[in-house]
Amino acid sequence: MLKLTTDALDAFGFFDPRYTAEMDNSSPELKWSDPPADCKGYALTFEDLINSQNEFTLWVVYAIPESISHLPAGIPPQEILPNGIRQGLNGFGKLGYAGPNPAPKDPPHAYRFRLFALNQACKIPSRATGKTVLGLIRPHTSEIAELKGRYQRQLQRAG
Repeated sequence: MLKLTTDALDAFGFFDPRYTAEMDNSSPELKWSDPPADCKGYALTFEDLINSQNEFTLWVVYAIPESISHLPAGIPPQEILPNGIRQGLNGFGKLGYAGPNPAPKDPPHAYRFRLFALNQACKIPSRATGKTVLGLIRPHTSEIAELKGRYQRQLQRAG
C-alpha cells in the first residue's frame, strides 16, 4: 500500500511554522514508498479543508515520474522543474506551493496532502488547477496515500 511521509508535521499533527505563510512559506519534503505494481507516475495535491463542502487547493504537482519517490523541501514556484515535474496553479492563481495561512482568529484549519499513484501517464495541460488535475487523473488512479495536518496561527495557539 502506498505510503506518504513528511517531517513537516509534529507529533500532534501540527505543521512546522517554516512551511506556513507565517514564516518561510516553503514547501516541505515529502517521501513515499510501496507504490502499486501498475504505477506509471504520480500527482500530488495539498488542500485546506475549510469545511466538508469546500476544499481550497494550496499546491498541485503532476507529471511526477514513477522513478521518483520524494519531493525535496523548498521547491521554487516554477511551472516545470529540472526533472520534468510540473506544478500547477494553486487556489490563488499562482504557480507552486502556498503554505497554511488561516485567518488570525480562526481555530486550527485541517490540511491534506494526497499522493495519487497513476496506472498510466496523463496528458495534463500547463498551469492546470487542482480541479483540472483531479478530473483528468481520476480514471487512472490506482492508489491514494494521504497525510492530514492542522495549523493555527502561533499567537492563537500560545494564548
